[in-house]
Amino acid sequence: MTQMDRAGIVGVGRMGRAMARHLMAGGFAVVAADNDREALNAVAKLGAEIADSPAALAASCNVVFIAVGFDAEVEAVCHGVDGFFQSARPGTVVIVNSTVSVELVQRLAGEAGALGLRFLDIPIARGRPAAEAGTLLALVGGDGAVLDEVRPMLETFCSDISHLGEIGHGQVAKAINNLLLWISGVGLMEAGRLAEGTGIDLPKLRDAMLMSSGQSWALENWGSVTFTWALKDMQLLLDMCDRAGETFPLTGLVKELVKDGRESKLRGDAPGWTKD
Repeated sequence: MTQMDRAGIVGVGRMGRAMARHLMAGGFAVVAADNDREALNAVAKLGAEIADSPAALAASCNVVFIAVGFDAEVEAVCHGVDGFFQSARPGTVVIVNSTVSVELVQRLAGEAGALGLRFLDIPIARGRPAAEAGTLLALVGGDGAVLDEVRPMLETFCSDISHLGEIGHGQVAKAINNLLLWISGVGLMEAGRLAEGTGIDLPKLRDAMLMSSGQSWALENWGSVTFTWALKDMQLLLDMCDRAGETFPLTGLVKELVKDGRESKLRGDAPGWTKD
């Protein structure tokens, strides 16, 4: 078994930077690449090496984590100018931590395999506070033996690792998780507005709901539910719905309602479930 000791991270915004910090605290060397010079400077101060491109990064790492935001960015990291598929050594493990489409990770896994690379589909859940604390949830699709090789790295920033099946199943799990999150989120927007109209103390009501059947992760963590990525999440879900060829009316409604949730949070007039 190859010793996995050097991790490359492409995309070192707040999530990727937290991952890098935990990996280095766990004794792993980290090489970072990002288009954002400020983000690179921040992770360099933590002790990471800096690579000029994903291709340069991949040439010196056993494992490459991709932590960028969108499908097109993941595609560019792999195949674009200076993409790492052109320089990664055979046997390198490629891990997509981004929330992207099932079809994309399945295609990239096939392409990686043809190049002698190994591939895992591992979107991560629980958000930025969990990234900072090192308590993320890894939702894994791919070969269990490869997962076992990189598990020590994952355990530096994930308190829980769930192996769900083949490539693509990690993204399926993340999509369903996000659907349930945003159903809760838009429900809390509406319930909170209704409750506020009665004059009730909303934080006190929240405390009561957290002891009752109204309890949810979104209610417990309302202060960190920003709806920033909600529209992207819902678009991925609607694409899944279209491919399934069935009708999912609630999913379509939630996609429209998260727009209001995001704007309300930005304006600062979202229901005050928590005392900030």
